[in-house]
Amino acid sequence: MDNVSRETDPNAADPVVGPSKPRLLGVLGPGLITGASDDDPSGIATYSQVGAAFGYGLSWTLLFSYPLMVAIQMISARIGRTTGHGIAGVLRRHYPNWLLQWVVVLLLIANVINLGADLGAMADAMALLLPGPKWLYVLFFSVICVCMQLLLQYTRYVAVLKWFTLSLFAYFAVLAVAHVDWIHLASHFFIPHLSWTSTYLTAVVAVFGTTISPYLFFWQSEEEVEDMRAHPRRQDLFDAPEQGTAALHRIEIDTMTGMGLSNLVALAILATTAATLNAHGITDIQTSSQAAQALRPIAGSFASLFFTTGIVGTGLLSVPVLAGSAAYAIGEARDWPVGFTRKVQEAKAFYATIAIATLIGMIVNFTSINPIKALYWSAVINGIVAVPVMFVMMLIVARVDIMGRFVARGWLRMLGWLATIVMLVIALAMLATSF
Repeated sequence: MDNVSRETDPNAADPVVGPSKPRLLGVLGPGLITGASDDDPSGIATYSQVGAAFGYGLSWTLLFSYPLMVAIQMISARIGRTTGHGIAGVLRRHYPNWLLQWVVVLLLIANVINLGADLGAMADAMALLLPGPKWLYVLFFSVICVCMQLLLQYTRYVAVLKWFTLSLFAYFAVLAVAHVDWIHLASHFFIPHLSWTSTYLTAVVAVFGTTISPYLFFWQSEEEVEDMRAHPRRQDLFDAPEQGTAALHRIEIDTMTGMGLSNLVALAILATTAATLNAHGITDIQTSSQAAQALRPIAGSFASLFFTTGIVGTGLLSVPVLAGSAAYAIGEARDWPVGFTRKVQEAKAFYATIAIATLIGMIVNFTSINPIKALYWSAVINGIVAVPVMFVMMLIVARVDIMGRFVARGWLRMLGWLATIVMLVIALAMLATSF
């Protein structure tokens, strides 16, 4: 039995609950950690702003983006599980250095902006409950995030925060009591009503950018690698192809479940803000207080509490993912020891990068930038940066010398390229209409 892989052992745990990403899911419940990471403060603000500005008009983006985000996340996981390296590590070994550096720089820029926006939103939301200087809350949350990553195992960190993320389900409760025009919602959800204006296309890029984000690509591929360190019986599929069937089946089900939950929460946020804010003439959310009003039908005077809990809870989850994915990329590009399974003494540069990225994100907040607007535009930036990263990933996953027998084929390859082309087209259309 010692020579049999855990993923091919019939008496082993269900292969659906396998590596690091699902191991974290096991702490919160299947699929929840992925959904919580994707529905970060940037996502909450984006769906709220889009729902307020366009009503139900952009709900179709969540239906259309689902198969695309599933495909691209499966490809990310497949790269890590097959090669035993994250995306940056594969680029360092098989592609020119200039391409590696460009991809890492683009990711770092997008992550730091997103990280800073998330910290700012957490501070702004906390001020709803405990009025105080924003800079103090930004500093507080930055220190908390860095310390918990340095002192706690990430699974324990997530376990502490799991109840906070459940506040997102308050949006589902609002759907049950708010005056949602279900026929109108269905007509826009299943049939796109397009508008070729800069504002509309920017909103489309923001929605796709917050659902299909570069940091999630790097995170999921690296978590597959992390798990192989934690479970020595698991080997990279290039060298142990007999583990492939079970491993890829697990990745497929895990990703479909996690992304499905993410988009359901997103749809609930969009629909509630459309029914509660847009319907009452609030079409431009300027403050966290305005965004919190979407929860008033179910939470009443506790709307701010529910909103703050959701923003802070998902922010404390997403900040480590943003800082961690940047540290993974830089670390693999520099061939450093990386990973949360390593102690601080074993990966000093990796953990230092996490602290520095968080610090830079914190500094971004000492400006006059509106926190809600910063979240929205960070999603737009993610949508633009995702294009070249996705293009590189599609080249990687098609190479037999890198992926062996696990190159992407059939529907996975088709959807991966479709996702890349869609992101490119909407980004170009947004820029064209802007000028």
